[in-house]
Amino acid sequence: MLSLDALHAAPTATEFAALLDGIYEHSPWIAEAAWARRPFASLAALKHALAGVVRAAPPEAQRGLICAHPELAGKAMVRRELTTESTGEQRSAGLTDCSPEEFDTLQRLNAAYNAKFGFPFILAVRGPRSVGLTRQEIIDTFTRRLGHSPAAEQAECLRQIHRIAEIRLNDRFGAVPLQGRQAWDCAELLARHTEAADAHTLTVTYLTAAHRACQRQLQQWMQECGFDEVRIDAVGNVVGLYHGTDRDAPRLLTGSHYDTVRHAGRYDGRLGIFVPMIAVRELHQAGRRLPHGIEVVGFAEEEGQRFAATFLGSSALTGHFDPAWLDQVDADGVSMREAMREAGLPATMEAIASERRDPAQYLGFVEVHIEQGPVLNELDLPLGVVTSINGSRRYLGEVVGTASHAGTTPMDRRHDAALAVAELALVVERAARREPDRVGTVGMVNVPGGSINVVPGRCQFSLDLRAPSDTARDALADEVTGALDRIATARGLQYRLTPTLCASAAPSAAAWQARWEDAVRQLGLPVHRLPSGAGHDAMQLHRLIPQAMLFVRGGNAGISHNPLETVTDDDAQLAVDAFRHLLENLA
Repeated sequence: MLSLDALHAAPTATEFAALLDGIYEHSPWIAEAAWARRPFASLAALKHALAGVVRAAPPEAQRGLICAHPELAGKAMVRRELTTESTGEQRSAGLTDCSPEEFDTLQRLNAAYNAKFGFPFILAVRGPRSVGLTRQEIIDTFTRRLGHSPAAEQAECLRQIHRIAEIRLNDRFGAVPLQGRQAWDCAELLARHTEAADAHTLTVTYLTAAHRACQRQLQQWMQECGFDEVRIDAVGNVVGLYHGTDRDAPRLLTGSHYDTVRHAGRYDGRLGIFVPMIAVRELHQAGRRLPHGIEVVGFAEEEGQRFAATFLGSSALTGHFDPAWLDQVDADGVSMREAMREAGLPATMEAIASERRDPAQYLGFVEVHIEQGPVLNELDLPLGVVTSINGSRRYLGEVVGTASHAGTTPMDRRHDAALAVAELALVVERAARREPDRVGTVGMVNVPGGSINVVPGRCQFSLDLRAPSDTARDALADEVTGALDRIATARGLQYRLTPTLCASAAPSAAAWQARWEDAVRQLGLPVHRLPSGAGHDAMQLHRLIPQAMLFVRGGNAGISHNPLETVTDDDAQLAVDAFRHLLENLA
């Protein structure tokens, strides 16, 4: 097996590259350039350095790297001209045993792909768990990526090349991301419980049969991991407690949510439950206890999919559960109170209020979560440290003008409600772009009773405005709402704008953010800081105790709330390792 010491001892770039021959297909220049970056604190640091060489390379070198790779099930495979590494990878995915129909499909896809992009389709066929994609998964991915733009597809090919290199390095070093695979497997197993008729589609909303099945599974896993106490609380949270040596000492609180949006991915929220569960299991199996206890909560609800309320699970812990929520009804007319009773929960405010945590009993709250965005993916970084969870303001609005004949109404006589909303949407885009990390979205636009030959007399729309601080959020809201007033006045229109949400920003506690940063550094990785544009349970716990989050890179350009949401076993392993470093440093 190769070792970092052996690499560090290589006296020349050529000899260094020889030790890494085959990691990047027919491209020794990558290793040769990385030689100057020695020493590497860890295997993860080596991987990052090699990816950094490619990032810094000129476009023609990057394209040459892509073109150095063979087509999947292509002529080189048929002629047995592949490298040893590529041969093993294509064999692991069964590409050497394609049926005639599958082989023909792959040949057609290769031809269409080359015609569009001019380089071969690159896919890490050993997949996110390193054990191999199925031929159908490969064909489905091939088909989907044919729809990419050339720039997006070239970037994805480079990311796939880095994943191929990562798996090859693991093989060369004898490194197995065991705990990362266990987290990955937990996500797959928990995803078997779904409300969707299609077993491949994940939907788990509050207190449905699928939700309660997830609850039971998490409870069982926590017990098997060695937690001292495991219970279902009054709102359906799964709570596991692993005692410290001093049971009266303040404990660390962590966790995330296990409910999902409709047609969800497998890792949003759930990864933040699996990671600390695995860390506790490692402590238990080693017979170790830290000075402080660890409390892991699988929050029952965060997404607001079944009832018109969000953060039900974490709100119970902070004492902000709204009693009016109990009387809300779902699409089938079932009230939350009835759903709770059916699930065996007390469904009383007295029981829910008893779940409020005493801040004096806790050190703080930390949450591991997939990024749900493209930043880490584009930077070739597996982990990022969250600086703040963005505050947000949401509105529903309607602009009212005059519906009139599209052919006979002169342009200077129109009172077009839809054009006013279109103009507003461009204002939102410009305003949000002016300051770092602000975002604005007009996500819904509707012309009631619209017709192809009628100037729109009404237009309904939504606004979602977010920023890392309440001051920046409110400044953006003031700018946008002021612009709406000016647009309406200039066009002779009326409007209504109704606030529907005002969520405060949740800046990370400095000491806890620093602990995550130290944990990342101990892995040999650079620290990248970024805000979270999405809401998380951590922003609710922020109301009670200090909090900070760690982001984990997502694959497929960081897509989330989508079945394409994914992480690799290696990135999950780094999340587990970072969490363990945080625990050790805290102890």
